[in-house]
Amino acid sequence: MTTSDLNLSRRSFLKKSAAAGGFSLSVTLLPASHAPGAEMATSAERLAPNLFVSVSEEGVITVTCHRSEMGQQIRTAIAQIIADELDADWSMVKVTQATGDPVYGDQNTDGSRSIRRNYDRLRTAGATAALMLRQAAAKGWGTDSSECVCENHYVVHKPTGRKAGFASLVPVAATLSVPAEADVTVKEKSALKYSGKGMASVDLPDVVAGSTVYGQDVQREGMLTAVIVRPPVMFTTVKSLDDSKAKQVKGVKHIITMPAAAAPAMFNPLGGVAVVAASTWSAMQGAKALNIEWTQNEHSHYQFEDEKQALIASVQKGGETVRSKGDAPAVLASSEQVIESTYFAPLLAQAPMEPPAATAHVQGDKAEIWACTQTPQATRNNVAGALGIPADNVTVNVTLLGGGFGRKSKPDYAAEAALLSKQTGAPVKLIWRREDDIQHGYYHSVSAQHLKAAQDENGKTLAWQHCTAFPSISTTFAGGVTTPSNGELSLGFMDNPFSIDNMLLQKGEAVNHVRIGWLRSVCNIFHAWAVQSFADELAHHAGQDPKAHLLSLIGPARLIDLKAEGAAYENYGDPIEKYPVDTGRLINVIERVTAMADWDKRKSQGRYLGLAAHRSFLSYTATVVEIEVKEDGTWRIPATWVSIDAGTIVNPEHVRAQCEGGSVYGLSCALGQISATNGAIDQSNFHNYTVARMQHAPAHFEIDIVDSDAPAAGVGEPPTPPFTPALCNALFAATGQRFKTLPLPLKLNLKS
Repeated sequence: MTTSDLNLSRRSFLKKSAAAGGFSLSVTLLPASHAPGAEMATSAERLAPNLFVSVSEEGVITVTCHRSEMGQQIRTAIAQIIADELDADWSMVKVTQATGDPVYGDQNTDGSRSIRRNYDRLRTAGATAALMLRQAAAKGWGTDSSECVCENHYVVHKPTGRKAGFASLVPVAATLSVPAEADVTVKEKSALKYSGKGMASVDLPDVVAGSTVYGQDVQREGMLTAVIVRPPVMFTTVKSLDDSKAKQVKGVKHIITMPAAAAPAMFNPLGGVAVVAASTWSAMQGAKALNIEWTQNEHSHYQFEDEKQALIASVQKGGETVRSKGDAPAVLASSEQVIESTYFAPLLAQAPMEPPAATAHVQGDKAEIWACTQTPQATRNNVAGALGIPADNVTVNVTLLGGGFGRKSKPDYAAEAALLSKQTGAPVKLIWRREDDIQHGYYHSVSAQHLKAAQDENGKTLAWQHCTAFPSISTTFAGGVTTPSNGELSLGFMDNPFSIDNMLLQKGEAVNHVRIGWLRSVCNIFHAWAVQSFADELAHHAGQDPKAHLLSLIGPARLIDLKAEGAAYENYGDPIEKYPVDTGRLINVIERVTAMADWDKRKSQGRYLGLAAHRSFLSYTATVVEIEVKEDGTWRIPATWVSIDAGTIVNPEHVRAQCEGGSVYGLSCALGQISATNGAIDQSNFHNYTVARMQHAPAHFEIDIVDSDAPAAGVGEPPTPPFTPALCNALFAATGQRFKTLPLPLKLNLKS
C-alpha cells in the first residue's frame, strides 16, 4: 500500500467514524516523554500501551516488529497476531522495525523461536490496546466496557449497535491507565480472522518495486565503502604488507591494518587489512592489489582429511555416555546379527544470498549502525565493546536480511565497520564479498557418527549404540573445549525417539581449527541424517518396508522421559511439560506424508522414494523424497512431500514457504562442503562451494500442515533435517548405494 493509499484510508475511517456516532472528549495532553507501558498511555496523539502496538489519532495501527526479517515473514506474522486482537482493518495496519534494545526482551532471531516465544505476549499486547479502546468508548457512552467489542476498526456497543471508529477513540484512550495483564483477555481461536490464514507479506509491494533496503543497500551522506582482506588461517596476523599498488587505485582513501584477533574468537573481527574507498568497486580493486604475507600458527597445519580420519577414529572407539537404557554393549556382544556404520558430514557455510554488510557512523562516544543482523542487541554490545563506549550510546538499525541462516547472528562485521568509521571519521559501509563469507565465516561443524545395532531373527532391533563427535560451537567462546555441549547433544541426538530396550548414546572428542557457529537447524542436520539413514539400513537388513520398520522402531505413541535414562536434555530451552517429546505426533506426520506420496503404491508405479522423520525445535516433520536416476548417473528430484506439526500456526502460506525453502536448504547441506588445506579454506565462491540450483531442486512440492491447538513451535528450521536422509534413502532405493559420506555427488557411479 502506498503512502497516498494509506492517507486515503485514514481520511475514510475518520469520516466513517463521525457518521457512525463517533465522538470526542476534551483531554489533557501528556508529556511526550511518558514511557510506553507506564501507568498511562503515551500521549493524546496516539494510544501506545506497550512496546508493540500504537494507534494514532488517524486510526492507523503501528505494529513494532522486534525480530529480524530474513524471508520468514515475521513482520507479517506479528502484525497478524496483534491485528487479530484488535479486530483491525488490515489496510490500516503498518509495521515498523525496532532498533536493538533490551527493553524488548530477546531479539535474537534464530532457534525458530520468534513465534513460540512471543505469541502469547503479542496477543496480550494487542488485546490490551483493544481493551483500552473499548474502555474509551464505554466512558463516552456511559456504559461498561464489557458491553463493547472491537469489530473491523470500530468499537461497537452490542446492546444498542452504536459504534465509534478507533480514530475517534484515541484521544480518550490515551489518557487511561494501562490495564494489568491479569485484566486482559485474548480472543478464542475461533474468533481470529487473520491468524491461521494465508496472507501476503506486508513487505511484498516494496520487494516487487525494489524499494526495500537490505544491509548491502544502505547509503549515508559522505559514506565510504570498505573491504577487508582477512588472514587465511584463523588467528594468524600480518607479517608484512605492501600496499603501494592498492594506493594507486582510483578512489582508494585509506589502507588500515585491523586489530589482530586472538582466541577465543567470540564475535570479534578476524583482523587483516582494510581498504576504504569512495566506491565498492574501488575498495574491491584496492583489496586485490594488496600484497600481504601472513604469520603461521598451530592452525596452519590443519588438514581437512586429517580431521576427518581423527573424527572417525574418535567415534569408532566410543566416548562419554550421555543417555543409557538397558545394556546395549552386552546385547551387541552376544548377538549374531550386528549392523555397523560410520557417517561423516563436512563443514558447511551458511552462504546467505546477501553476504554480511554493516554501515557505521561513529561520532565521538556515540555510534549508529545499519546492519542486516539477526541479533541487534548482540550487535549493539559488540560494537560498544569494540569502541570502548557504553552500549546505550550505540543505536542499531535493522535492515531486511537477504537470508541469514545463522551467519548473521554473529555481528563481527558490524564491529569491523564501527572501527573503520572511528578511524576515518566518516560513515563507512563494510562489504563482505562472497569470497569473504565462504572463507572467513562461522562454519557449521564437521561431524562423524558411528552406529551399531543388533537385530533378532525377525528383524527386531534389540540394541542401539550411537557415538557422535564434532567440534563444538562452544570452542568459539572458550578454550580447551573438546566435546559437544548438552545443548548441542539435545539437537536430534539425546532425544532419539526409538523404543529400543537397550540404548547407549555417547559423545566423542574433537579438536577445532576454524570458527564454528549456528547454521539453520544446527546439529539436527547431521544427527537426523545418521539416525534416519541407519534406520533405513536396518530395514533393508531386516527385509522390511522402510516405513513399517521406522514405525516399529518408534514403537507406541508415548511421551519419552529422557531424564529417566540419564539425559541432560535441554528441550530447546522450553519446559518439557509444555513441549513433551511426543512420539504420537511423530508417527502422525509419518502416516500423513506417506499417504500423500502414495508410499504403498511406489513399487507398482516404478517410483523410488525415501522417507525420514525428525523432531526439532519442538515441531515434528516427516519428508518423502522421490528420486529419478538417469543412465549417465545424474539424478533429479521429481517431487517432495512434507508433513509438519508445528502446533499453533499463524500464517500457513508462510509455513508452506518455509517447508519448501527448508527442504531446498537441506539439499544444499547434502551437496556442499567446506574443506581446508594448511589451515586455509579451499572454497571461495559458488563455483566450488555447491548449493542447490534450480535443476537440482524438487520439481514439485506438496506440503501438509497439521491443524493443531498445541503451543506454537518452530517452523523455519524443522523442515531442513529430514530432507538429506530422505534423499539418501531414496538414492539407495534407486541404486542400491548407501551414502554415508557427504557431500553427495551430482553424478553417481552406477558401476560401483
